[in-house]
Amino acid sequence: MNKFVKLLGLATILTAMLGLSACNTAEAASDGLDPKHKLVIQVSSSDPLTQKIALNNAVNIQKAYGVDNVAVEIVAYGPGLGMLTAGNGQTKRVESLAVQGITFSACGNTIKGVTKKKGKAPVLTAGVKVVPAGVQRIIELQEQGYSYIRP
Repeated sequence: MNKFVKLLGLATILTAMLGLSACNTAEAASDGLDPKHKLVIQVSSSDPLTQKIALNNAVNIQKAYGVDNVAVEIVAYGPGLGMLTAGNGQTKRVESLAVQGITFSACGNTIKGVTKKKGKAPVLTAGVKVVPAGVQRIIELQEQGYSYIRP
């Protein structure tokens, strides 16, 4: 019975997280801002050069289309989560780009795995949001018309 109660509690939490994700998506769609161009960038590598390229892609696309004409979201999961944690080589740049309108999403599943393995949750860079699952977020964005790249 005790395991059932724990599973039921976990299911309730996950359902609530999914509901928040759906609310955030609906809220973004209802704000009247639907830029002509939308891009999701996947970061699933711990390689610093790959991470730098992803950030460069985001900046370059904003410059090409103009900040008001493009929505850019970088979704990090697995080994790529390190790019969105405090104290890595990209922390200041991620914080700066978040203020400039680039959205950063960290995978909740990866965070849970890291927390379980290390005994403490990773500290995320300011401006980073947590989504239930990175791959799920990429699918949702593609369903909303986002183009997908993976550097």
